Amino acid sequence: VQLQASGGGLVQAGDSLRLSCAASGLTFSRYSVSWFRRGVGKEREFVAAIGRRGGDTEYVDHVKGRFIISRDNDKKSVYLQMNSLKPEDTAAYYCAARATLVTAYLSTDADDYTYWGQGTLVTVSS
Repeated sequence: VQLQASGGGLVQAGDSLRLSCAASGLTFSRYSVSWFRRGVGKEREFVAAIGRRGGDTEYVDHVKGRFIISRDNDKKSVYLQMNSLKPEDTAAYYCAARATLVTAYLSTDADDYTYWGQGTLVTVSS
């Protein structure tokens, strides 16, 4: 199983970025997927989650209205569209997958996730 995160980069405050997480080696449609992030000197933080079919989503409060998580099961990929970026969004972003029932809640706990990507760095300058 492999999760490949990409799309990070250096941007200015107010800019947008789109992160991608491409999965292989698993039945992707059976997994909910989340994005977590870790800034320098900070704890790992839940950012957003999406259910197996894409209809259910969850966000941490301070990205609501700015970030949008989506998925394409045919492409075995999850995306995180990040708009109105702020310097405090600077972090390494990781995607993670968790096998779930269709009706299961979306976990924000990193310990519940089985597979992790390698991370992609987002740097937002002021």
